[in-house]
Amino acid sequence: MCRERRRREDLARFDLKKFMMSGIPLRVKFLASLLLVCLALTITSLLFVRHTVNNQIRADIAEDLQSSVVTFTTFQHEREASLTRFAELLADLPNVKALMTTEDAVTIQDGSTNTWRLSGSDLFLLAGTSGKLMAIHSLNPELEQPTVQEALARSTGQTANTQWWFLNGHLYQVFLQPIYSAEKIDSRVMGILAMGYEINQRVVQEVSRIAACEVTFLRGDSVVASTLAAPVLPELAGKLRQALAPGSMDPQDLQLGAERYLGASVDLKTGTTPSVRLNVLKSYDHAIAFYSDMYRSLVILGLMALLAQSAVIFIVLRRYTQPLEKLVDGVRALGKGDFTYPLDTRGQDELAEVTASFVRMRDDLRQAQVQLLDSERLATIGRMASSISHDLRHQLTAIVANSEFLCERNLDFQESEEIYQEIRNAVGQMTDLIDSLLEFSRTRDALSPAYGRVEDTMQQAIRSVQSHPAGQKVEIVLDRQGADAGWFDPKKLGRVFYNLLLNACQAVSPEGGRVEANIMETPGGAEITITDNGSGIPERLREKIFEPFMSYGKENGTGLGLTIVQKILEDHGGNIRLEDPSPGRTTFRISLPLRHTPGVEGPYATSTISKKTISTK
Repeated sequence: MCRERRRREDLARFDLKKFMMSGIPLRVKFLASLLLVCLALTITSLLFVRHTVNNQIRADIAEDLQSSVVTFTTFQHEREASLTRFAELLADLPNVKALMTTEDAVTIQDGSTNTWRLSGSDLFLLAGTSGKLMAIHSLNPELEQPTVQEALARSTGQTANTQWWFLNGHLYQVFLQPIYSAEKIDSRVMGILAMGYEINQRVVQEVSRIAACEVTFLRGDSVVASTLAAPVLPELAGKLRQALAPGSMDPQDLQLGAERYLGASVDLKTGTTPSVRLNVLKSYDHAIAFYSDMYRSLVILGLMALLAQSAVIFIVLRRYTQPLEKLVDGVRALGKGDFTYPLDTRGQDELAEVTASFVRMRDDLRQAQVQLLDSERLATIGRMASSISHDLRHQLTAIVANSEFLCERNLDFQESEEIYQEIRNAVGQMTDLIDSLLEFSRTRDALSPAYGRVEDTMQQAIRSVQSHPAGQKVEIVLDRQGADAGWFDPKKLGRVFYNLLLNACQAVSPEGGRVEANIMETPGGAEITITDNGSGIPERLREKIFEPFMSYGKENGTGLGLTIVQKILEDHGGNIRLEDPSPGRTTFRISLPLRHTPGVEGPYATSTISKKTISTK
């Protein structure tokens, strides 16, 4: 029976959803978790190594910059000392002194050409004691004498022999030396000798080779010369002034274009404005370029190692998870009602112990199910025997009593006919009870489908109900929408309609009782609703109305009517449900599949709408 079948399925299901966490295999979950952990550890290690290496590279670059600054400072001091001594030697040459004694500018200009060439300087000049230029030699043809005269005048009053001149956009380091008439001590000054060396691309390239880094000379906010590329020069001065403090030996970060640098600064001219600074830079991106390639190689090797590790772990896990998969298959089989699925309980590990426990539990469950089914079957038989014996005894009592009345000889024909009809009704009710019991033993194969219309079967059931005393005063309305033809067992479907209509008629009041039957076409079948305006079904009985021997509000009810209705509809592939059990409107809704055979449907396939009211008030 339906109730027994549902209980059997509930017992066999064994809470499968709680036993199985999800449809993903356990080894895949474990492998994914392990790979995520390994991947996280690998990424963390690579990031830590990268951070450590980058910090070390930065420290190395900073150390190199400091070494470069110290190297350049030492070289610059030695160069200045050497050029200062060379200027002294040139100023002490006899021919230079002889030229200065003439005090003739033309003579001094012409006679100092060889001395200028001997000095190898970019700017060479001789001036008198008053500071007036007597001779000027320069590699720059655009250099004008007033400009040089003005720079010489600014430098004459200063004590330092080394000066920085900015002439017509060119920066010179100038070495000044007085020209004495005899020995330096107790001799008069005859004039001034000056040698200047221009800071140009040749010089910055030489300084760059010495310092082993990029070099930039700044005068104020202007770039004089630089080894950096031309695209970054427009923003170079401002960023150097902003990032590098004057005379700072501590390397600072600097962004030029898309490249990162570390830089330091050295003041070459202090105490005057504008200042002259040497800035040394080293590319941070260039230094880590090699390590970036190494990082990529490490990432590729790490991924390859993870893939190889995954393959090995998958093979190992598969070996150890196969018994668990077998156990899961056994659980699935148990959920389907298979208690004999073979499981291997050999072994000494935890999984073998769990498998053995499951097998024991499955056996206990099967035994408990058998006992429960036996108990349910005995209880069902007991209830059935009690109900049948009561019903049969009631009918047999009526038959015996009426038979005794028939034995009397003084009965007229009418009285004998009434007694005979009572006996016949009692026998008919006993036959219906036996037929109802036999219905449970029949399978779906016992159906005898025939092609017909659901409306015709419903009308026949209505006529049968109207001949019953409970339906003689009830208004029954039939409504059909759409096609309702197909293959079904008209006799058994008629019994479904008869039971539902009779129940509805018995539930309504004899005065004002109304039952509505509606047939509506649905895709692949029909939907039938039967509604009455009776007192409804109590809430405590709504979940049990389809159970066997469940009767409410009837003196002689067997409690099998709705159970038989449900079984017949299930045999047809349909179903029935209580849709609206409220007082004043109780509705049963039936879903009935209808198979159609091409060429046989005929006129029944047309969609029509009809409504008939059958009343015997």
